[in-house]
Amino acid sequence: MKTMTKPRDRLRIAVQKSGRLSESSQDLLGRCGLKFRQSRDKLFCFGESMPIDLLLVRDDDIPGLIAQGVCELGIVGRNVSAEQVLEGGPGSVAPFAELRELGFGRCRLSIAVPQEEAYEGPQNLAGRRIATSYPNLLRDYLSQNGVEADIVVLNGSVEIAPRLGTADLICDLVSSGATLIANQLREVVSIMDSQAVLIGAPQDYADERTELRELLLRRIDGVIRVRETKLVLLQVSRAQLGAVLAALPKGDPPSVSRLEAPADTLSVQAICHEAINWQHMEDLKRAGATQLVVLPVEKMLA
Repeated sequence: MKTMTKPRDRLRIAVQKSGRLSESSQDLLGRCGLKFRQSRDKLFCFGESMPIDLLLVRDDDIPGLIAQGVCELGIVGRNVSAEQVLEGGPGSVAPFAELRELGFGRCRLSIAVPQEEAYEGPQNLAGRRIATSYPNLLRDYLSQNGVEADIVVLNGSVEIAPRLGTADLICDLVSSGATLIANQLREVVSIMDSQAVLIGAPQDYADERTELRELLLRRIDGVIRVRETKLVLLQVSRAQLGAVLAALPKGDPPSVSRLEAPADTLSVQAICHEAINWQHMEDLKRAGATQLVVLPVEKMLA
């Protein structure tokens, strides 16, 4: 049941207090120009640069805080928000909306079996005991594949369940896969891809919070856009300009100007929205680029 809240002129954002998303979440907000003063209990951060405050909580609590109206926004893993949406059963409507993908905390929810075990498809899961911290997502996957299995719900240390004999296999978050290897497990199927997302209440507010939310979203868009964005500066002869422009990574239309010297040489300035590696630079060099410089872009506002 949603708690009614009185109008207020400050926005509240819930983020993970500690864990894999905590540091990156606060770094993102810092890049948006937000500065906070932390309370003594280190659970509340008062916004000093803008009327936007921060609540540091468990990630599992973030969707509920938004649903109750305690916070307007939250940064959480998509796996957490999707798990809680499914708690309402099939066809349930989420009390929050996913507003932005944030591009960090990437992982996947996967099923893993003992390394020596063969796996040919979902039918191999029938009748097995599967340990997980995400029973709703696992149950939904099994239902979609017409498989009945026993779900063993664990809140932590899921990967050791087969070794302890409490489960036959697991369904857990995987990033590098090193934890699976350390526990003699191998990934066989991915249920969903996840990353950090910004979620929020779907409605507007009859006070300053709607304007603050839109302002913050614009800043987040700017931060995300420049994360891999680079400014490329180079020189090229007029005859080789076409080949160089074709070799540029995806980005905005470049600016081309003529240099007084050397003769018939052009200066090119381009904003590229993809990561630029050594291979890109070598391709540009072969196409005819000289004096090639790649610079990071700190801020961008469309």
